[in-house]
Amino acid sequence: MSPLRSGELAEAAGVNPQTLRYYERRGLLAEPTRSPGGHRLYPPEALTTLRVIKIAQRLGFTLAEVADLVDLGTHRHSRRADAGLQRRASAKLIEIEAKIADLQVVAASLRTALDAGCDDLAACATTDRCPLPFADLDRRASSRTA
Repeated sequence: MSPLRSGELAEAAGVNPQTLRYYERRGLLAEPTRSPGGHRLYPPEALTTLRVIKIAQRLGFTLAEVADLVDLGTHRHSRRADAGLQRRASAKLIEIEAKIADLQVVAASLRTALDAGCDDLAACATTDRCPLPFADLDRRASSRTA
């Protein structure tokens, strides 16, 4: 396969051409060679790298974490047993599951607020029947000042 110009690579990967330059600056994508006319020419492997980056982002990894993962893949000979994808994926899974648990609490609070008929947040917060979590905080703060 022949080298890809910026627009071709961006289109094939489903990203914006500016994303390519940003990833180059972040060290996620190697700086491409240039054509005699000055056009950036990326090797075909750059498409795989971009797809890996986008998949890792969809899995919840930050760009900094993706950079570490991509770096691990390019330095296989010096890989430590504790620095690989398995450990990082396990840690990310724990983080994602904690976020899901937090979101489930938020969803339950919203369902309770809907069931209670809350229509005005400020008015609801001043009543004892307010089911929203900040109402407990407000009551605790006033009991400390009393």
